Amino acid sequence: MAKTHYFPEDPIHYVWDNEQEPVLTVEPGDTVVYRTREVSDGQIGPDSDVGALDGLDWDRLYPLAGPVAMMGAEPGDVLTVEVLDIHTEGWGWSAVIPGFGLLPEDFPEAYLKIFDLTNGDYTLFKDDIVIPIEPFFGTMGVSPSGPEKPVIMPPGPFGGNMDTRHITKGSVLYLPVQHAGALFSCGDAHAAQGDGEVCVTGIESPVYATLRFDLIKGRSIPAPQFQTPGPLTPLVEAAGWYATMGVNGDLMQAAKDSLRAMVEHISTTYGLEPVEAYVLASLVVDLKISEIVDQPNWIVSSYLPLAIFG
Repeated sequence: MAKTHYFPEDPIHYVWDNEQEPVLTVEPGDTVVYRTREVSDGQIGPDSDVGALDGLDWDRLYPLAGPVAMMGAEPGDVLTVEVLDIHTEGWGWSAVIPGFGLLPEDFPEAYLKIFDLTNGDYTLFKDDIVIPIEPFFGTMGVSPSGPEKPVIMPPGPFGGNMDTRHITKGSVLYLPVQHAGALFSCGDAHAAQGDGEVCVTGIESPVYATLRFDLIKGRSIPAPQFQTPGPLTPLVEAAGWYATMGVNGDLMQAAKDSLRAMVEHISTTYGLEPVEAYVLASLVVDLKISEIVDQPNWIVSSYLPLAIFG
């Protein structure tokens, strides 16, 4: 019969390492209940101010709960991870960290905002700007093969720091097994985020979550895949969207141009400081490739959900 396991709060790890001994071993159909730390591993808390960003210990970022081994998993198999439940501990933070994000040259100064998430359904960016709370793990992955011990921040074919906001409650993630046992880990949870996470943070939050694991033998996929339980943006669809376009022969530059136009639109239309507009975009704006076939120019659009404005 399927079992329920409770992952201990320790140990955690900060790099991908297939030489680590698994903390738990599960069988197909088993569930694991987690409490995970926010991405700074306690260096930022509910009472922090922007000074907390100055002394970050970068070796402590991305604390992951794991690894969990799947009985019988081998390279060439697929590990499935179903998100049965996930909810925050009631607070979170977003920041501009100098040198990171899509527009580091535009926003060189540190910025930190703390959020009250105790409502459970939404949080306020401002009194008249409401952000739905839709938690998900920014990082879920299996241990990559090979002797290297890569840091968590960049994703890979094994999963990792994918920051894909639609892998939330009810979704199923499919991961290509790279190493015997799969060695799954998770963390870096977000209470809200737009597609792109453009300022390099969502609403970073500690969470409680329950995941159910299964194994597909003999199926090979080149990189993670996932399935959602329904519409992608049901909480904000009804009020429409405002979109800005970036048109350029380089997709990254098109994304930057689109985002710059969106930051300017939010700032002037809704009376926010540019840095506030940039952070808000990271939490609610979705970047989409609108056109990639009419060379030499491509289009990236930034979509702002109008439902957030009261």
